[in-house]
Amino acid sequence: MSTPVANVSDCSVHNCSFNHDGCTAYAITVSGSPEHASCATFIDTSATGGLPKVLATVGACQRSECSHNANLMCEAHDVRIGPGAEMADCLTYEAR
Repeated sequence: MSTPVANVSDCSVHNCSFNHDGCTAYAITVSGSPEHASCATFIDTSATGGLPKVLATVGACQRSECSHNANLMCEAHDVRIGPGAEMADCLTYEAR
């Protein structure tokens, strides 16, 4: 049985090496603190990273208190990444 994974539908963090008109990382990890959830995959370098096309999903979510989290996997239909308390936050995060 396959379990659907959440896609990264939008990333507005323009200085991330994986953001080229969308997130080109194969999968991101959501981490952070109970006050906010950050994208642990964010990297600010001059290197261009990721795949040649936009396919990003949420590989793991460390925010077990998020209402979309089940077994450390994101069950949201999709997630949006953007500036928040950190340079790159999961804007879909909702505390239970």
